[in-house]
Amino acid sequence: MTVKTQLNYQVYNWEGQISGNADLNLKVSQDSGMYLVHRALVKQSNEKRQGSANTKTRSEVRGGGRKPWRQKGTGRARAGSIRSPLWRGGGVIFGPKPRSFAKKMNKKERQLALRTALNNKSVNTLIVENFNSYFQQPKTKLFMEAIHRWNLDLNKKVLVVVDKKDPNVYLSIRNLHNVEIISADTLNIMALLAAHKIIITVDALSKIQEVYNG
Repeated sequence: MTVKTQLNYQVYNWEGQISGNADLNLKVSQDSGMYLVHRALVKQSNEKRQGSANTKTRSEVRGGGRKPWRQKGTGRARAGSIRSPLWRGGGVIFGPKPRSFAKKMNKKERQLALRTALNNKSVNTLIVENFNSYFQQPKTKLFMEAIHRWNLDLNKKVLVVVDKKDPNVYLSIRNLHNVEIISADTLNIMALLAAHKIIITVDALSKIQEVYNG
């Protein structure tokens, strides 16, 4: 069951002062929200797996075409091939083969899970004015100073959501150990759940409202 909720945020400017308010209207899951979020997380985790592990069966391993000794009279156990799975150097029984770990999840379910995660993280979300114009060139120190003005702790993971990745902003942030920057249209469950604090620019908030509130 989905319900409509309105999140009200205070907007902070580059100097760390409150400059206005912003709203985000979302349809979130009320009863099975955590189940959907978990499914979306498992789906994204599985899609990161290559699934390229491969072992050879007795039909694929090299050698073993000739019977090693005659069937009777030697006193030894019967053997038809030196590449039996019971032998050293033999094939592998029930070993892994290349496969896809992808799980199916409908687009509406994925978006509902994302909106539910956003709603749950609203207490730890900070809305800021667009700051691209402050980065005429890449400068990590400039962003670190802004983080401190916004009273955020760089010892904990921070997710920065922007409308689109500006090269100078991206280069300024990427060297910070606990900070990840993504664009609004690539927002994902794993990044949301891993972050202790989320910074969303005003334009990115509008993008989220437009793209994900289906």
